[in-house]
Amino acid sequence: MKNIIKKKFIIPILACVVFLTTTAFKNDFFEIAKQIEIFTTLFKELNMNYVDETNPADLMDTAIKSMLADLDPYTNFMNEQDVEAARINNTGDYTGIGARISTLKDKLIVVEPYKDYPADKAGLKAGDEIIKVGNILVKDYDDNAGDLLRGTSNSSVEVTFKRQGKTQTATIKRAEVEIKAVPHFSLINNKTGYIVLSKFSRKAHAETNYALRDLKAQGAERIILDLRGNPGGLVNEAIKIVNLFVPKGQLVVTTKSKVKKYNRTYITQNDPIDTDIPLVILLDGSSASASEIVSGALQDLDRAVIVGSRSFGKGLVQRPKQLTYGTQVKITISRYYTPSGRCIQSLDYWNRNEKGEAVKVKQENYNAFKTKNGRQVFDGGGVFPDAQVGSYKISPITSAIVNNNLIFNYATNYYYKHTFNDINNLKLTDTDFLDFKNYLKSNNFSFETDTEKALKKAFETSKKEELNDNIESDYNTLISNLNNSKTQVVDENKNYILDLLTKEIVKRYVYREGLYEYLEVHDPEIKKATDILSNLTTYQGYLK
Repeated sequence: MKNIIKKKFIIPILACVVFLTTTAFKNDFFEIAKQIEIFTTLFKELNMNYVDETNPADLMDTAIKSMLADLDPYTNFMNEQDVEAARINNTGDYTGIGARISTLKDKLIVVEPYKDYPADKAGLKAGDEIIKVGNILVKDYDDNAGDLLRGTSNSSVEVTFKRQGKTQTATIKRAEVEIKAVPHFSLINNKTGYIVLSKFSRKAHAETNYALRDLKAQGAERIILDLRGNPGGLVNEAIKIVNLFVPKGQLVVTTKSKVKKYNRTYITQNDPIDTDIPLVILLDGSSASASEIVSGALQDLDRAVIVGSRSFGKGLVQRPKQLTYGTQVKITISRYYTPSGRCIQSLDYWNRNEKGEAVKVKQENYNAFKTKNGRQVFDGGGVFPDAQVGSYKISPITSAIVNNNLIFNYATNYYYKHTFNDINNLKLTDTDFLDFKNYLKSNNFSFETDTEKALKKAFETSKKEELNDNIESDYNTLISNLNNSKTQVVDENKNYILDLLTKEIVKRYVYREGLYEYLEVHDPEIKKATDILSNLTTYQGYLK
């Protein structure tokens, strides 16, 4: 019993030490100490007296995450597993089976096997459902089941998985896995180089530098840098990548904070590779953070033409702070500003609406700024492209389709029903779209809109007040019309859905490497970038 009580007191005592030491410089020290003491006594009483057994670590994890949830989505507590995941994300190296895995309640889903890595060599494919690792059933494993797949290099693990309803087994020999920041670069034509930068890990600058030099050696006289889907990463890597294209001593980004030491000015430190080579950057709505530092700076400096759709709009900088027992807290410490002085933060987490939701900065509240050549650019909503291509207005319904893995699962089924001699011949048609809509119905996809929720709540209230007899018919008509509207919204998002399906299907056949080669032939943003770069007058016209 003594040992149990000791364990229950360890976490709150450590929390006191951490918070007291890290916030003692503040003027409201007494108020902080008071609130910590209240929490400590509450935590003790709850653990000692609650009617059922409690798990102190789980309670503390919930308490911390609930506290941080009121700030912004980037200020996060990271337990030991989260810290390790962040390390892998920043370095791109780990030991495992070489596949991207999604952890569900009772199984592990293979999202993407990496080409020529152990999972791929063992025959695992995207969509496989791992139900057993060694002798351990995934559904009975309380911790993160994905950790079962990790281990020392050259060690073996047997997995049991389901594929298209059939149970199979495979033995996988683990290996060192390197996740590249630049997964692909090539010549699109004899003068245009194409570089895909997927994340700003510690290898981002080195790999982009190598790709740029290699393409120039092959004869590239213009460059397309693809930052679509790049969620960001390390700020210093972003600065160094900008430095590849601009001179030493150039301002790239400024950060501003209430804590004076976090006010920083980032200047390029090295000699560039090429300050004149024509450059186009591709963006989309998932390009965020460090991607926006690179694209925003190069746009402000009139050093690149931006093609695609508006970026995500994350103008906030985080820094991890070490806590005890291998944990960390990642805290938003400042906002960043591009060379023209704009902050491209899109969501306002500090002035929320009546539902407590962060709201987007309204377009009428955007502020105008000037690029080096005097072009007008705006803050408040991400980086706006100079040439807009492939801009989709994504509805909550289509987001729900993606989040429910219906795009992913449809692509899996498609793969097992179709064969291709040349994947470049793949072009989804109206018939395929109709088939996908039928797939949604057969999988009982339903999405309840806020409008439906409000109507249902009103109708339930009318029942209690015995008024429903007069409005039930109207209510049913409204619900029927709403369902028709939802079907219409899916149809309106047809091009976006087909684009997502195409990319997911192509990866099934030729991996991610093959997807980039497919895009070089079919992608409208790449085609637009190539057209702009092929005519120097057109390219320079965007920058004047």
